[in-house]
Amino acid sequence: MRFLPACLRLIPLFLLLGLPGVANAAEVDGASLSLLWALPFAGILLSIALLPIFAGDLWHHHFGKITAAWTALFLVPFVLDFGAHATLAMGVHVLFGEYLPFIVLLLALFTISGGILVEGNLHGSAGLNTGLLALGTLLASVMGTTGAAMLLIRPLLRANDNRRHNAHVVVFFIFLVANVGGGLTPLGDPPLFLGFLKGVDFFWTLKHMAVPVLALAVPLLAIFYVIDRFFFSRENELTPVDPTPDAPLRLRGQFNFLLLAGVVGAVLLSGVWKPGIGFDLPGARVELQNLVRDGLLLALAAVSLWLTPKAVRAGNEFNWGPIVEVAKLFAGIFITLTPVIAILRAGSEGHLAAVVAAVTGADGQPLDTMYFWMSGVLSSFLDNAPTYLVFFNLAAGDAQVMMEKLPQTLLAISMGSVFMGAMTYIGNAPNFMVKAIAEQRGVKMPSFFGYMLWSCAVLLPLLAVLQWVML
Repeated sequence: MRFLPACLRLIPLFLLLGLPGVANAAEVDGASLSLLWALPFAGILLSIALLPIFAGDLWHHHFGKITAAWTALFLVPFVLDFGAHATLAMGVHVLFGEYLPFIVLLLALFTISGGILVEGNLHGSAGLNTGLLALGTLLASVMGTTGAAMLLIRPLLRANDNRRHNAHVVVFFIFLVANVGGGLTPLGDPPLFLGFLKGVDFFWTLKHMAVPVLALAVPLLAIFYVIDRFFFSRENELTPVDPTPDAPLRLRGQFNFLLLAGVVGAVLLSGVWKPGIGFDLPGARVELQNLVRDGLLLALAAVSLWLTPKAVRAGNEFNWGPIVEVAKLFAGIFITLTPVIAILRAGSEGHLAAVVAAVTGADGQPLDTMYFWMSGVLSSFLDNAPTYLVFFNLAAGDAQVMMEKLPQTLLAISMGSVFMGAMTYIGNAPNFMVKAIAEQRGVKMPSFFGYMLWSCAVLLPLLAVLQWVML
């Protein structure tokens, strides 16, 4: 199993070199950090954006080394400035509090959904594609954006592998299934799950996010249908030979749906079961319910690997490449992101005080529209889960206060973090996984900036209308 050795190699990176945790202000004061500390993070983003365009072979063969180099460029000076002990303590904090829960959940969903095979093939018409996108949008809030994306991306690619223009299908799949569809429940998207763990009621999210999800999903599906029908109507759209001819659909590996239900149960358990038992480590307290949750997720993934026939995974062309890529890239992103988050948390005392001032009115009350756009823009580039936490804490930090006294602010942060995670490939982890799988199947996906042209042209105007209506 290639994925586990790759992830195990990341643990010493956290433990030995350390990582400044975004939630540990006692050790590192964000007000004392200059914006120079954000340069390695910017370097990773620019590498993701530019190297696939100008040095594709170098990036695809060495993206892990390039990411590690940028990470070391941050960590080495940090150890020299703040000391090994403080760095180690913060590394433990983020390893157990953020990175491992994040990657373990993605691993479980990726592994289990990869054991469900939709055999056969259908005709990739505009109507069928729109129906599959709608189904994925609905499933995303039940089985998570990662689970829904991994379940449906391969059948969607097979249905369209005889078309000359199919990249737009994947782009809208990322919009809808990997992002917007996850906005209905805390199970759907990591930011809402973090809010749930902070005390936001499950049904508060369901009640308040239902209309925004519907209001964004319906026009996106309609726009996709028009675009896809235009391409499909062209005389030269279909290739002479269909790599996977049409055949009736057949579902295999159905027992994995029970394992997905187990994933949902494990996640819910960690949010409602609070035994008050934990283990103190340097820089972090690891709660029992979180250890149990992660252990259950790994066990469910192992059961899926054990019981799923090899032919099923072979039919899915299942391999560890996409999740390994996500694990390596997001290890670097989580590490180099932390000074940016720390500076933001310093509020008006930090070097990003302009951001804090932008979301606060003259009377000291939050500006909901600015919370929407600021949390959204930063979620597009900084990963939406930690960004959600930053603005959640910036607004009040107390779930009851947010739900009862600042519901529009909480809604603004939720909408911005979830929906604008679709603006770039790095806004939400499933985005990159879907892109990697599509490229493995021969789809010529847009570059980093090419994808942003799609999101700015299609998604951004809809978000502006949504903000005007809802806030």
